[in-house]
Amino acid sequence: MTKWFAILLLGISSTLPSALVAQSKFIHTDGRNLVAPDGTTLHLKGTSLGNWLEQEGYMFHLDDGPQSPREIEDLVNQLIGPEEAVQFWNQYRDTYITEADIKFLHDTGLNSIRIPFHYKFFIPGNDEGFRLMDRVIAWAAKYHMVVILDMHCAPGGQTGANIDDSWGYPWLYESAADQQLTIDIWKRIAQHYRNNPTVLGYDLLNEPIPHFPQLQQYNKALEPVYKRITAGIRQVDPHHVIILGGAQWDTNFAVFGPPFDKNVMYTFHKYWMPPNQAAIQPYLDFREKYNVPIWLGESGENTDAWIHDFVTVLNTNDIGWAFWTYKRMDATASFVSFPKPIYWDEIIAYAKLNRSTGNTEKLLPVRPSVEHSRAAFQDLLQQINFQHSHVNAGYLSALNLTVPQP
Repeated sequence: MTKWFAILLLGISSTLPSALVAQSKFIHTDGRNLVAPDGTTLHLKGTSLGNWLEQEGYMFHLDDGPQSPREIEDLVNQLIGPEEAVQFWNQYRDTYITEADIKFLHDTGLNSIRIPFHYKFFIPGNDEGFRLMDRVIAWAAKYHMVVILDMHCAPGGQTGANIDDSWGYPWLYESAADQQLTIDIWKRIAQHYRNNPTVLGYDLLNEPIPHFPQLQQYNKALEPVYKRITAGIRQVDPHHVIILGGAQWDTNFAVFGPPFDKNVMYTFHKYWMPPNQAAIQPYLDFREKYNVPIWLGESGENTDAWIHDFVTVLNTNDIGWAFWTYKRMDATASFVSFPKPIYWDEIIAYAKLNRSTGNTEKLLPVRPSVEHSRAAFQDLLQQINFQHSHVNAGYLSALNLTVPQP
């Protein structure tokens, strides 16, 4: 166990001055670096637990069907009934990430985990998010890893696309009520984790504002929203790192002025571009200009050769990273994959159809039977167990990680 993680786990003597306690117990920023409690520089190597507390259709091979969490939930309601669907999702969230998954990630050589989440699990009165998150954070502490919390789906939607479970438009920037709810939820989360040093920080909004020309009018609203969320968090939590992503899917840092918080890190996401120095130079220039840490919060979904080349560029430039994503169905661009459940091709075919209730009569002859549908989703609950995981050795080797076996 490293000295700094021993400090994270054990805490600090109450006889130390409060300023030293804060500095010693929590990871924090210092110039362009993240600094561990013992004063050493921390280079993040991690992945995201995508598809756990926010689902995306392509991870289930529903590419031409439902994509957002809400759309996927509608499909499951249609196929197995709303009562059984509630039970399915409860079991799914309990099963998708277990201690075995976290131990495996530790064994690869990772030191960090990014947890994307849907805001609905943290609305006042709903403690399911804390129950699930607390468990993973405790496992991360056990295996000497740190955790970054990422609001992937914000009230109203920060993108207007499927990834934030929105209504097809980034209403967050138009709605004072949604902004206040976002602040309240982050404040509630920060209150809960304010004394937990395993939590590195808070990734406030995932990939805000797409590159679509009609939506770039909201670029000017992004930093003010960030400032309001940060002010709410700082009312209850002065310790944890605030993490800010640029506009246009976390790529555009031109929306930022000088840092407005003393403990802030900036995150960028890069996909499907030449994996070379030019791809990251604007972010290096930003780091140099403002003397702040930068972090690659997402990348991947590409060939092993591409991933190898890009992570080499990142490591050469002292940029920590979290590659997307940990676990997917029947895929190679992930740390592990799990098999398609029984009858899943029937689910995929049905998901592509016009499933509006006005089309019910035409759908009845072609929809999977209730028996096949229920068998498919019950089998999915089995397949997502870590014991059924297939390790994508090429992906791990591309990241220069160890290849353990499940």
